Amino acid sequence: MTQTEDTVHLVRETLGTDVVGIYLYGSALLGGLRPHSDIDLFAVVEQPLSTGRRRELVEGLLDLSVWPARGDEARPVELTLVVRREVTPWRYPPRCEFQYGEWLREEYERGQLPSPVPSPDLAPLITMVLLADTPLAGPRPGGVLAPVPAEDLARAIVAGVPDLLADLASDTRNAVLTLARIWMTLATGTLTSKDVAADWALARLPEAHRPVLAHARTVYVTGAEERWRELGPLVGRYAAHVVGAIEVLAGASSA
Repeated sequence: MTQTEDTVHLVRETLGTDVVGIYLYGSALLGGLRPHSDIDLFAVVEQPLSTGRRRELVEGLLDLSVWPARGDEARPVELTLVVRREVTPWRYPPRCEFQYGEWLREEYERGQLPSPVPSPDLAPLITMVLLADTPLAGPRPGGVLAPVPAEDLARAIVAGVPDLLADLASDTRNAVLTLARIWMTLATGTLTSKDVAADWALARLPEAHRPVLAHARTVYVTGAEERWRELGPLVGRYAAHVVGAIEVLAGASSA
């Protein structure tokens, strides 16, 4: 079986009839998986997870998910679960029941388990799941998930900006690209892949800020070596410019 099929099997074997649907979204459907891309899966369940089931899922995902990616052979897996009644009908902020991602691996290897938490990030995730419309188990997502209002999508992605700025030094490529995608989404109302958002932003950036985003895009698309030392002094200026544009758009949308 493929890594995606193995993950779907793990969820269904662990949660049984509580599984409403499992959905593929993200890079796999937005222009294709890139060298650093995760396999993004979203599951809807009927009931909250017990501690035992959380542990089974984490232990299984620690075996299935791989970082760094080894091409198409093995990739990081990001799995997000929600309880249906927590997101349908829609309310803000929605509640995330469970999330596994490689940025959390060290915590999970120490025995910590993901807990249910309010999560604005679910707004763009659910929007992408609905747009992707790719069930791996269960009905189509439009029959399970309520659409996210545009104003809630906007405030959710803006709420993530401080965390991106905090990660600018440690996760530069992702932070640089995600800031560009937030800018594009606020300006156009569309969610797309990081490289397409980078193309959109590059056409609108002043010349002085383009090298940072161009390098991040190249690394994302080709898997080229990340070389931020030379561009280091420019990264903060790029971020400040894009955040300024985001704040203008966010202010206009809330006025």
